[in-house]
This record gives sequence, C-alpha cells and structure tokens, in this order.
Amino acid sequence: LPQRLATLATAAWEEARQSRQQLQAQRQEVARLQEQLIRARQDGERWASALQRAQREALEREAMRGAEQARQQELIRDMKGRLLELLREKDALWQKTEGIDTPMPSPASHDAGLCARCRKDFRLLSRRYNCRLCQGKVCHACSVDTGKQGRCCLLCYQQRHPQAT
Repeated sequence: LPQRLATLATAAWEEARQSRQQLQAQRQEVARLQEQLIRARQDGERWASALQRAQREALEREAMRGAEQARQQELIRDMKGRLLELLREKDALWQKTEGIDTPMPSPASHDAGLCARCRKDFRLLSRRYNCRLCQGKVCHACSVDTGKQGRCCLLCYQQRHPQAT
C-alpha cells in the first residue's frame, strides 16, 4: 500500500507538472493572441480613420467639382446669351448697311439672280454681296472682305492690290 500510494503520488505529481506546463503554454498562447488582437484593433482604427479621411476628401472634391461645373454652366449660359445678342446686333447692322454706297437701282436684267463672276444662282442660303467698287452682285466665294470698306469682287480686289495675286 505505501508503494502504491507513492506510485499514485508520483503519477499525480507528474500529471500536475504536465498540467502546469500545458497551462503555461496555454497562457503564452492567450498572451500571443491578445497581442495580435490589440494590433488588429489598432490596424482597424487606423484603417477606419484613413477611410473617414478619404471619404471627407472625396466629398470635398465632389463639392468643388459641383461648384466648378455650376460656374462653367453659368458661363456657357452667359456666353450663349452674349452670342445671341451679337448675332442680333450683326443682323441689325447688316440691314442698316445694306443700302449704303449703292447707286440708283438700274432696270433689273434677266440674270440679276446670278453671280457676276461664276454665274451661280443666288438662293435662300447663298448671300449676294454688292462689290463696293464696281457695284456688281457677287457670291461669297467670288468676293473678298476688305475690312471697314466692305466686300468687293475678286477682279476689283486684284486690280487694286496686284501684289495679292
């Protein structure tokens, strides 16, 4: 019986030692896992902070882009309005200057609707111009814009400006 108790005590002591070693190993594993958990939480907080910062920056960029787009649309609207004003002004000026520097109307000839140079028929979309020098009716292709003096036909322009040919 004493030997049996000694064997049981030795076995219990050995089992207790193994249990302490397992407990120690488990405590080390728990400590390691807790460190990983702390690092993971810190990483999560950094990523959450970075995500919030990126979202804030994206919202700011979107707001700036929206404001810039609104300014550009307003500018386009203003430019279209100004273009319409200029076109109306151009038409009004063209109508005012249509009769300037024209001699008394001569009897209409049978080819009054044709260009004096290329014989092109004047239609709704093809404008006719009065040559400011010879008073002939010419189309856009057969005339030259001389600036403030107005348009003249190519023949008169070449006679006045021989260096241009």
